[in-house]
Amino acid sequence: MPGIDECLLEAMALPGARGAALVDWSSGLALGTAGESPVGDHETTAAETAELARAAAEYESFAPDGTEAPDGAGPPVEDLIVTTRTGYHVLRFVETSFDSSVFLHLWLDRTDGNLALARHRLRALAEELVLK
Repeated sequence: MPGIDECLLEAMALPGARGAALVDWSSGLALGTAGESPVGDHETTAAETAELARAAAEYESFAPDGTEAPDGAGPPVEDLIVTTRTGYHVLRFVETSFDSSVFLHLWLDRTDGNLALARHRLRALAEELVLK
């Protein structure tokens, strides 16, 4: 079971990966980063992606009442995909034993990235991730 650094290194091994981070969406802080940041600063990227993740997880339009996990743990949203002219941003929510307010953010190059593979691999990484 990989920790944060190992998880991010595995994410960066995906075709077209430009940057990766584990972000706490309640505070907007990056818990770990690897590779590049779209704006040149991982902390700014973490804060901005946290706003998007928070909106998706908390706004009823995206997460209507009654869609939470059966045991009440974890956010009701599995992942988000934002497509830009030059890349993809995949945000995968991570279930944790505490408050489940973290997500993996993977930034892929649009030309070299494989969105389906990245989404599949991030799901597996999120399930294996051990937060210490």
